[in-house]
Amino acid sequence: MMDMTTSPVTNVLQPLQRDVQRLLGRCLLRLQQYERLMKAIVAHHEISGPAHSLEAIRTARIEDAATKTLGTLVGQLFGSYVVTDGNSGKERDNDLPGDVISFRTRVQLSLSAQDYAKTQADLKDLVSLRNTLVHHFIDQHDLWTVDGCRAAQDELGSAYTRIDQHFEQLRGWAEHMDQARRLAAEFVQSDVFHDLVVNGIAPDGTVDWPAAGIVRALREAAAQLAVEGWTPIAAAGRWIADQHPEQLPAKYGCSSWRQVVHECRLFELRYREVEGQRAAWYRPREA
Repeated sequence: MMDMTTSPVTNVLQPLQRDVQRLLGRCLLRLQQYERLMKAIVAHHEISGPAHSLEAIRTARIEDAATKTLGTLVGQLFGSYVVTDGNSGKERDNDLPGDVISFRTRVQLSLSAQDYAKTQADLKDLVSLRNTLVHHFIDQHDLWTVDGCRAAQDELGSAYTRIDQHFEQLRGWAEHMDQARRLAAEFVQSDVFHDLVVNGIAPDGTVDWPAAGIVRALREAAAQLAVEGWTPIAAAGRWIADQHPEQLPAKYGCSSWRQVVHECRLFELRYREVEGQRAAWYRPREA
């Protein structure tokens, strides 16, 4: 007849094994939360490209981050999102197309050189801890003995504390990024941003004439009204008032259309006698 009773050692060991499983599961769940948040930061802290493609670019960044390991994500984080004071990372504005409206936004966390090095080392240790828990934990602990289980419990308790501290740090970084993105979104919706991007007018009032909306309007008018390459400024002003009424010389600090043509230095200016009156004509300068 089979003895269905269990030994005293088994009675002690099974609850310990279940607790080790619980503690290991708690660590792994916290690590998954950490990796999810890390992927969000890596995917969203920077985006650049033509305005009409930004949504597709954002989707591609999210999909790319989703396939990365924690070690790869940490590597991407440093020098891109986490930088040292005075070093915002390599500028790559020359990779943006020049013939369409393009944007680049980047949120960064700047640390002192000492804090940067320490944080980088700490996160490398976290990656090592994660790999140990996922791949090697049962190789390092004898979970079929009471002493082995108790040692595993102690280590898992310490591991969870470390993981949770890193998670809280990362959550603080994410809050910093969200706040910066909200401020950026408010700026994008502001009149100042509209003037900067659409009209080429900086917040201090200076005008980037090649990017100015009024220059684009003058080029459009010339394309419609030119006679042998030259366009009457007065006729162009009337055409623009009808087609682009928001484009006024006063917006750019000018008192007349002739002054706009003169100040921007992007058009040739000539005077002609028309029906006994002197009139100003213009044409775009050759590149």
